[in-house]
Amino acid sequence: MEMLIAAIVGLVLGGVGVFLVKRIQDSNSKKSAKVEAERIINRAKSEAAKLKKDSENRAKDFEVRARKNVEQDIHKQKTQVKNKEQQLERRLKEIDDQFKAKTEDNERYLGQLKDREEKIAIAENRLKELEKKNDEQVDALKRKLESVAAMTAEEARRQLLEALTEEAKSEANKLIAKIEDEAQKESDRRARRILSQALSRFASEYTSERTVTVMALANDEMKGKIIGREGRNIRTLEAMCGVDLIVDDTPEAVVISGFDPVRRELAKRTIEKLMEDGRVHPARIEEVAEKQRTELMKSIKEEGERTAVELGLPNLHQELMKLVGSLKYRQTHAHNALNQAREVANIAGLLAGELGVNVKLARRAGLLHNVGLAVEHTTEGGYTHVGAEVAKKYGEIEEVVQAIRTHQGDEKPVSTLAWIVHAAYLLAVSRPGARRPQMDNYIHRLEDLESIGNGFDGVLKTFALQAGKDIRVLVESSRVTDDLATMLSRDIARKIEREVPQAGQVKVTVVRQTRAVEHAR
Repeated sequence: MEMLIAAIVGLVLGGVGVFLVKRIQDSNSKKSAKVEAERIINRAKSEAAKLKKDSENRAKDFEVRARKNVEQDIHKQKTQVKNKEQQLERRLKEIDDQFKAKTEDNERYLGQLKDREEKIAIAENRLKELEKKNDEQVDALKRKLESVAAMTAEEARRQLLEALTEEAKSEANKLIAKIEDEAQKESDRRARRILSQALSRFASEYTSERTVTVMALANDEMKGKIIGREGRNIRTLEAMCGVDLIVDDTPEAVVISGFDPVRRELAKRTIEKLMEDGRVHPARIEEVAEKQRTELMKSIKEEGERTAVELGLPNLHQELMKLVGSLKYRQTHAHNALNQAREVANIAGLLAGELGVNVKLARRAGLLHNVGLAVEHTTEGGYTHVGAEVAKKYGEIEEVVQAIRTHQGDEKPVSTLAWIVHAAYLLAVSRPGARRPQMDNYIHRLEDLESIGNGFDGVLKTFALQAGKDIRVLVESSRVTDDLATMLSRDIARKIEREVPQAGQVKVTVVRQTRAVEHAR
């Protein structure tokens, strides 16, 4: 027991000793750490003071340099401002000098104007005096002339008026005869046009060079097939297509006769299809004819739609598109009707663009201007009125309808659009080549005018210009004098009046010149 207690006491004493030793060691460690911390703090304070001193020195240096730079900039700005002021002063002085010079010039000009006004006033006074003296001299000469002529001025005036009246009557008679001749020619031309347009819408039994289509055959055996036994095939073809077939001695050809070009085209397509197939009998003819009629109507509609799209008019009525497409197979003024419609539409669009009018509306009216030619003869009236009624029927506005009705000039146009379509139509039908007979006559007339001038003695060459309205005659200067040139121009003009009366008013100019040519060697 005692040993146990001794052991416990020993343990307690040992623990206390260990504790005291540990406590002493901790105290020593704290003291050494405190000393080290103080040493570090002192060193940091020393470095901080050194950095602060360096910073203050650098700040002072920077301030000195900045102040020096600012002073230099201020000095430079002052120098520039001073230069600007000097420039402004010089400019102001220059402006003052210019103003003074202009003022002096104006004063000088004013002085000159005053001098001129005085001179003009003096000249006006002199002119009035001269006019007064002139009037007095004219009166004196008039009295002297009356005494010499043994008649008064009124009697001379009356005689002169009578002579001029007789001359005017003579000229009027010539003019009346000329107008009557032109009116007769114009009436004949219009009559031919009216007849041609009326016949183009009627499938007459009479034919002309434009009412037949000559179709080539593969061989002469096809003629027999087309005719058929006892003529059954040819009668069926004629009945189905509405044309006359002429099978004569012409080798490998058959003539399709009929004024309606659409029917002729149908007959041509039907015969071509029958020749490809080789089977020709009434039932087959009827089948092929119906099929080709359907395809032809489809192609006509497609042609009309294509034309409308090309002109930017896709919203045309379907029936109007069909009529436009069928114009492809019709003629007017020696011109394909569809091509003419396109031409008028394009010209009308260009004119409308220049005048600030709706271009699409002008093209629409131009395209439909001759749509009446495609309407069958069962509809009564002229083609312009028929076309206008058809356009109105299928929803066209009144302005377009009126342009179609008046495009030919039978009625006076009342709107800008109507005048545009009328002008486009005249341009299209009057262009060179649109009327071949007129072009031939035009060329012959120019040749006649030139030949008349060349027929006179001393003429070198004659040129017809301005569509035959101006004749230039070149003459030999050695053979034709100035006086003879005047007489020559009068003689040529009188001969043109006698031999080419339809030429109208023609200006004859005789050109006489002398050339001196020498060569330097």
